[in-house]
Amino acid sequence: MALTDQLPPDADTIESIARATIAGLPPEFRAHLGDVVLIVEEFADDETLDALGIEDPFDLSGVYHGRPVGEKSSMDSGTLPDRIHLYRRAILDEWVATGIALTELVAHVTIHEIGHHFGLSDADMHALEAAASDR
Repeated sequence: MALTDQLPPDADTIESIARATIAGLPPEFRAHLGDVVLIVEEFADDETLDALGIEDPFDLSGVYHGRPVGEKSSMDSGTLPDRIHLYRRAILDEWVATGIALTELVAHVTIHEIGHHFGLSDADMHALEAAASDR
């Protein structure tokens, strides 16, 4: 079968890679992700793009909506659950443009958004990503 005869990875494939990435995280991180909802969509909605000042939806491959763990309080009842959104079309566009393996790219985006959940710095996120890939 020629490469052009293959369908691009669907949302379920992206989600499976993201869930495998989460499963590979150290237990101390996984323990705090149980209530975070993982959502794979084609593109970010206009409201999200506007809030981030992004014009081209291909420029956003993922986003975390919620409050970092260290900022939560018992007074947060009634709020929406924390959510990690992965945007399939932007991820696929970056995958084709860079040649990075899809599993690595989805893992990178997933870990980056998880990092926002924990309020981590970029350096911390890189260390977390390295720990996940070593498993």
